[in-house]
Amino acid sequence: MTAFALIVAAGRGARMRTETPKQYLKLGGVSILRRTVLAFLDHPGISGVQVVYHPDDNTLYQAAVDGLGLPSPVSGGDARQDSVRLGLEALADRNPIHVLIHDAARPFVSKSEISNVLAALDHHAGAISALPVVDTVKRADDQGVITATESREGLWRALTPQGFKYSTIMAAHKEMAGQNLTDDAALAEAAGLAVRLVHGSQDNFKITSQEDMERAEAMVRENLKDTRTGQGFDAHKFSDNAPENGAIVLGGVPVPHDFALAGHSDADVALHALTDAILGGLADHDIGHYFPPGDDQWKGASSDVFLTFAKDRVAARDGVIAHVDLTIICERPKVGPHRDAMRSRIAQILEISLDRVGVKATTTEKMGFTGRGEGIAAQATATIRL
Repeated sequence: MTAFALIVAAGRGARMRTETPKQYLKLGGVSILRRTVLAFLDHPGISGVQVVYHPDDNTLYQAAVDGLGLPSPVSGGDARQDSVRLGLEALADRNPIHVLIHDAARPFVSKSEISNVLAALDHHAGAISALPVVDTVKRADDQGVITATESREGLWRALTPQGFKYSTIMAAHKEMAGQNLTDDAALAEAAGLAVRLVHGSQDNFKITSQEDMERAEAMVRENLKDTRTGQGFDAHKFSDNAPENGAIVLGGVPVPHDFALAGHSDADVALHALTDAILGGLADHDIGHYFPPGDDQWKGASSDVFLTFAKDRVAARDGVIAHVDLTIICERPKVGPHRDAMRSRIAQILEISLDRVGVKATTTEKMGFTGRGEGIAAQATATIRL
């Protein structure tokens, strides 16, 4: 039978209080939306995936689904119910038998949950993933004072996916247009349809708060069992020239100094070492392989580009960067006053939290080329999980 997944991703995620809508936030370098879409694309019972989105998010959307071969997204409506109806209408020319409607912000839906909902549709007009209520349920007044203890017998928490015979749910949406019901099961109930509850998973939670995001990040890390460490080292000598704008670039930030660092790119020795450390953790080539110093396209290039490339190589293997540690070795300039700015910039480039970035500085007690003030060296380690 032909079954399609309809992913509802038009919400603004106001409760997350983030500038980026939650479905485009990244977990382990992969957006929530992409993880959700892949869960359905990888299921043998799903013939295709249609996403409903907000047109203001087009740039974010295109980056999230790049390379997945999805049909053009459908613009959502003012309410979730409107968005689902518009998505269902877009599926009409593909003649689906069944449709599974799923929240974009539930990236941990399992293959078995999808299979169980599909199986239930062989005998029911609708079926949804759900969990029985296990906590004691209290009713309260508008002051937050308990007025009653309710029986939890027969109570379930509705999840997604919510599956239906396509023609049946399409007719129900047309009939119930404008009702603004909270989910598709409620709409089906209002239309007189019998909907089967299918036992879901606690892991299939909806990401709606920062606490949910932290839980999701922990789950991603826990599922990555291959922990690796890479090491990187780089050195650049000082030239006889003054640096442009009176500052060299170190750790991604400008640091005032009298002499420029010699190099083909911006000569950011710190980011070069970090880039090699991450690539080393992947057992990949080094920075010079991907960005040859004789290639004019990298002349004067910002080293942000190199570090971003290494980060994306980890994400391409569904991995995460767990921690990076950088040591800058020089007599001058003084690194301490710029340490916090370096940590912030590196965390921003790698899209990891600040507490996963270490930056230190040391000298060689006047020994060697750094001790003589001839240049700067840096060494770095990176811990990644695959």
